[in-house]
Parts: sequence; structure tokens; C-alpha cells
Amino acid sequence: MSLLSCRDLNVKIAKTQVCSDLNLSINAGQNWAILGMNGCGKTTLLHTLAGLLPALSGDISLSERPLYNLPRKEIAQQLGLLLQHQEDHFPGSVLESVLIGRHPHLKSWQWESEDDHKMALDALVLVGLTDFSTRSILTLSGGERQRVALATLLVQQTSIRLLDEPVNHLDIHHQHDVMKLLTSKNNIANVFVLHDVNLAARYCDHALLIFGDGRTVKGTCDEVLTEKNLSTLYQHPLKDIIHDGQRWFIAS
Repeated sequence: MSLLSCRDLNVKIAKTQVCSDLNLSINAGQNWAILGMNGCGKTTLLHTLAGLLPALSGDISLSERPLYNLPRKEIAQQLGLLLQHQEDHFPGSVLESVLIGRHPHLKSWQWESEDDHKMALDALVLVGLTDFSTRSILTLSGGERQRVALATLLVQQTSIRLLDEPVNHLDIHHQHDVMKLLTSKNNIANVFVLHDVNLAARYCDHALLIFGDGRTVKGTCDEVLTEKNLSTLYQHPLKDIIHDGQRWFIAS
């Protein structure tokens, strides 16, 4: 069963045609990369797939049910979204921020349980913030705040996750730790908006290329991530090399 799919999807932002008649099916265990130049509409497409923005036309389904017919709480129980930028307008602790990920699973006026607190603390361990639970969210660096957002997404426990630049603000060490963590569960589908094509080649099995004029190319990474496709996508020649069994794309 497809966890998230779209049929004949048309998305546009300002004068940019993000996609035209896009048909996509994302299944459990798949890791998709969305790649394209700045301003091509990657974030807009991700927000459309999450039901936050309307499409010009076409259908989106979550677990084979029309997305726009589902209550937001039910969507949030199945689909998690990591935003590109985190904004904190009010002070609060790191633990309180992570516990927000449990809210879709709580009843009205229900407080987080002891199990919810343990889940949040365990998630902080996974993202390398073991001793940060009592820290104010306003005192964190950009990279630390990004990892708190990832912990929040983890405790939401959804079957599909849409992640807009999940390694934003992270150093190389944490970039790879985060990508390994997110792709380690075989039953969860991830859709990553990425700027680094080498992270896509290493951690994803499928890719969607957005050219910004309505054209898209999709398929497995072996099929889609080629010198020709990527050089056209980024309007710069790229060369595909293999080192120690790993594919790398470098600018010529």
C-alpha cells in the first residue's frame, strides 16, 4: 500500500511551475530525495504534499485516502513534516519542545504521560543532545535547534516523514549521523529536500528532480542520478565517479 501518493499533480508558485501532471507513489521503507536549484519549488511541493498548500489540480492521497478530506490531527498521526527554519517566539525548555511531537496522539486537554517523557528523552539521546532537556530553547545554536526539531519529529512516530533540508546548520559529522538515523528504519518512508546530491546518492534509493519549468524526472537513484540529468538540473557540468564502491558527483 502506498503511504503517500499524488496523481496528475500541478503545483505553481508565482511564475514558477513546480510540477505538471506529477504522478508519484511513496511506499514504506523508501527514502526519496527531492533535488533542484534554488527557487524551483522544492519546499512548495513538500508543503503541498503535506496538505499545507493547495495544488492547482490533481489528487493527493495519504494511505490511499484523499488527503484533503482528512482531519489535521489524523494527518499528523501519520505524516510528519520538518520545516526548513525553526522559529521560537516563546521561551520553553528543550524537553517541552520535543514533547510537542506527541500532541497528535493525545486527547483534548490530556497531559503527556511518563511514557511520552521517556520517549522524548530517548529521542534527545538519539540526536546527541543527552543533557539538553532542561536547556532553554532560545539558548541553542542553529545546529542544536535543528537536532531538537528532529527529535520532535522522531517522537511523533509517523509512518512517513517529509523533511525540508534536515541537515541544515549541521556539520559534516552530524549530517551523516542524522541521515543514518532517519534512514535506519525499514518500515518508515522519508522524503528529503536536499541540496547535497552526494547525500542523496548515499542515503536515498529514489529521487525526484525538479527543473522549475514543470518538468520532473523520478525513479530509483541508479536510474535518475546521472551526469546528464544532474548537469541539466544544476546548469553546471557534473562528473560521476566511484570511490571505494560509493558514487560521488563532483563539479567539473
